[in-house]
Amino acid sequence: MTDGVSDGADEPTTYAAAVGSVDKSEESELDTPEEASEDVPAEALEEAAPARRRASPWLIAGRVLVGLVSVVALAAMSIVWLRIDQLDSSKNTTDALAEAQELPGAPSTDDGANDILIVGNDSRTDMQGKRLSAEMLRKLRTEATDTLNTDTLILLRIPRDGSQGSAISIPRDTYVTVPNLGREEKINGAYGITKEQVAQDLRNAGEKDREKIERESDDAGRSSLIQAVQGLTGVRVDHYIEVSLYGFYLLTEAIDGVDVCLNRSTSDPDSGASFRAGPQTVRGGDAVAFVRQRKNLPRGDLDRIVRQQTFLASAMNKLLGSDLLTNGAKLNALEDAVSKSVVMDDGLHFLELINQAQALASGQMQFVTIPVTGVGARNDRQQSIITVDVPAVQAYVQSLVSGTPAPAPPPVGNLGGNRLLDLSGAQPPAVPCVD
Repeated sequence: MTDGVSDGADEPTTYAAAVGSVDKSEESELDTPEEASEDVPAEALEEAAPARRRASPWLIAGRVLVGLVSVVALAAMSIVWLRIDQLDSSKNTTDALAEAQELPGAPSTDDGANDILIVGNDSRTDMQGKRLSAEMLRKLRTEATDTLNTDTLILLRIPRDGSQGSAISIPRDTYVTVPNLGREEKINGAYGITKEQVAQDLRNAGEKDREKIERESDDAGRSSLIQAVQGLTGVRVDHYIEVSLYGFYLLTEAIDGVDVCLNRSTSDPDSGASFRAGPQTVRGGDAVAFVRQRKNLPRGDLDRIVRQQTFLASAMNKLLGSDLLTNGAKLNALEDAVSKSVVMDDGLHFLELINQAQALASGQMQFVTIPVTGVGARNDRQQSIITVDVPAVQAYVQSLVSGTPAPAPPPVGNLGGNRLLDLSGAQPPAVPCVD
């Protein structure tokens, strides 16, 4: 075999006869039972005809069994696909992605990858704009506030040629230009600041419908965030997924918790985190605290990013390794969680999301963080920020598809440089231990 061409390419190609076809050369030799019975006695036919093979009862039973198994398997698969469609129909959708893609200066569609932006926000409302109760806020280990930040930003970059993908984390304090604001802001504030400005504009214009104000201001905030990510990374965001604090709570409850492992015991009163060392399963409020903790971690925000990365991989592994997709009660709980706390663009189907979850869980996707130039700097408002060289970030992100990695800047401050998490072939505990 050379260059995909068979060594026997010059030989004539032969084709098998179609199933059920009849060789015309033999057709004349075949008599119908009626024609044969007119000229030859039945006894002679019985003596001359070869003994017919009798099918074994066991063979017949085996064929019936295989047929039944096939029917059951097909029915089970149909039920799974139906439930996935139901799960997809329960999601909340947004038009923010289309807005960001159509704006002047948006990156080209031909960047070599399918790029999915995953956003975790600290909203104190559900996706219908209803405020969470005081009891739920206590379970989430947080307080009531009108501010909104996007504290988890992960860009899944999946090469179209089928090569290894990357989950690229963007630190929450990364200082970037927010196009619609016309100034630099911490990237985790692009959504919230824009949302509040648009909401105020709507109220000033006389709008009284609270749900409309929430919906339109949320979409404006999402579009602003997507623009900021596209400007920073240089790639077009193809799909968008947003999960709230409430979503983390509900989703981890639906899958019976997520397995994690810590190198040492740790606590943080601000996030409500209090964890022992070693492997453990977190769910509900503990899961929220696990991904939000940033104080009392050796490397601050980087360690929180690593936690978020390992949590995401472990959650996908739990999702795919359980009976979730065939368990009616768990699927109902998942659908409820999705309807209350997840927003996606309408073009992303849950089936595609499940395919990417398989890549995350199997270790076919590397976890990285964008290169930075400074940690702990202060802007003119005395906010703590992380500085970046945008061309260097864009070169690095593009290299994850081109296969020619751009050199990352040396480690800066307590960020500790980039880190790859190898989640493939992990031995018990099922996930790597982190700080």
